[in-house]
Amino acid sequence: MKWLKVSLQTKILGLVLSLVLFIIVLLTVIFTYIEAGQIERQKGRLALEVSKTVSFMPSVISAFELDDPAIKIQPIVDKIRRETGAEFIVVGNKDGIRYSHPIPARIGKHMKGGDNYRALKLGEYYTSKAIGSLGPSLRGKSPIYNKKGEIIGIVSVGFLLEDIKHQIVNNVINVTLVAVLVLSFAVFGSVLLARNIRKDTMGLEPYQIASLYKEREAVLQSVKEGILSVDKTGTITMLNQTARKLLNFRGDFHYLKIDDLLPQTHLYEVIKTGKPQVDKELQLENRTVIVNRTPIFDKEGVAGVVASFRDKTEVEQMINTLSEVKRYSEDLRAQTHEFTNKLYVLSGLLQLGEYDQAIEMIQNETTAFEFQNRILFDQIGDAKVQAILLGKLGKASEKKVAFNIDANTTLCSLPAHIRLSHLIIIIGNLLDNAFEAVSKCEHPEVSFFATDIGADIIFEINDNGVGISEEDRHQLFERGFTRKEGKEPRGYGLANTFEAVNELKGLIEVQSEAGEGAVFTVYLPKVLKGGDRANGNH
Repeated sequence: MKWLKVSLQTKILGLVLSLVLFIIVLLTVIFTYIEAGQIERQKGRLALEVSKTVSFMPSVISAFELDDPAIKIQPIVDKIRRETGAEFIVVGNKDGIRYSHPIPARIGKHMKGGDNYRALKLGEYYTSKAIGSLGPSLRGKSPIYNKKGEIIGIVSVGFLLEDIKHQIVNNVINVTLVAVLVLSFAVFGSVLLARNIRKDTMGLEPYQIASLYKEREAVLQSVKEGILSVDKTGTITMLNQTARKLLNFRGDFHYLKIDDLLPQTHLYEVIKTGKPQVDKELQLENRTVIVNRTPIFDKEGVAGVVASFRDKTEVEQMINTLSEVKRYSEDLRAQTHEFTNKLYVLSGLLQLGEYDQAIEMIQNETTAFEFQNRILFDQIGDAKVQAILLGKLGKASEKKVAFNIDANTTLCSLPAHIRLSHLIIIIGNLLDNAFEAVSKCEHPEVSFFATDIGADIIFEINDNGVGISEEDRHQLFERGFTRKEGKEPRGYGLANTFEAVNELKGLIEVQSEAGEGAVFTVYLPKVLKGGDRANGNH
């Protein structure tokens, strides 16, 4: 939506203007209300005080005894009116007949407004609003007493409401001018603030920052490497899900120091030196990880460090899988080499004219080949298993090992979760170990059996080799354990097999006695149950 992409400067300017304008309008309304009441009260008090002053003047009181009081009263109140700024000062007798008025022609006529009762009859001093001969006005009323204490007249001092309104409006205009000045400063300040914020955000608008943040989160959470970042004080600023799993941390990392989570890290060294550290090993509680530490720079120098973690075990598993695939390729080459040698022998027999021996050799090979192929292709329906067994048949032939696929083997196509890499590791390693175990036997034999009847897929590898002692069986699947001699790193094949079976939530069993051969049986469930984690047993 377009409104989401309004610039930061426009948003801040609009927000500040709206807020300041709202405050100005609100304060102006409040000020107007208060000012109007205050001015009205001031004018009312002034009108009342002036009317009292006039009513107490002896010259005004004595004028009432004259035949024509207006001659004496009019000049007196006219001077007071000009000095006080009142719109009118009217003095009248107890019948409401005027003795003074700003307009002399109206002297001698009845006072208007109908608000003289309280002063003439009740003797009260008060203010009132009424419409007189000059228009609506605010009036102060005071009774006039003679020496005997009798009410003989009334003084009415007034200010026109229109004049009061003009005064209020003028005051509001002055306040508004100040408000406009404040608004101008607010606009200027908001523009400076917006530019400063844009400078801090490297010229990016809020929607661009939000988009980058979402992309960053998606990338960080999707990568298989653990990623952790700290600022220059060593406080953790970011920790993705993979890092949480590797570090076995589930809490809130905000404001947490790296030493509290990972005391043995070397991130402070990178902060101090500013030099990256690549592919360094770090030992955690139960695993080894490979760490890359990269400094983050700003204008002032090192601002923090980003560290990436890779589980060394996973890297090793990948290498081992590649090794198993390479071994599988070598087995196929061995089979090709074996058949090539047999073809050379057959060619030699034909060239020597030994046709009977050549026919016998072909028949023997054909019989064995047809028997194995019938089981391999008719009773095993999974191409991955077929390919592995074909390679091992060639390798067994090259090593002079009698490798038989049990005639009772029946296997359909395997479930999708059992991949070729799993089968190469499980079947390939167990058969290779069996070939090694029988290598010093006079009549070496290895057999393979598979079935998928029931809920599990079962692989069984049997050999007549040297067997496994009870002591060795307890550590048979531990990484690095081996009974073989040699300079090459060993002790990974059965460990990888155990981990592959574990990954498929399966089970591996070993039956053996020293000197009596061994039977390895693998059970792999056809359906994985979500959330369960099977443990391989041996």
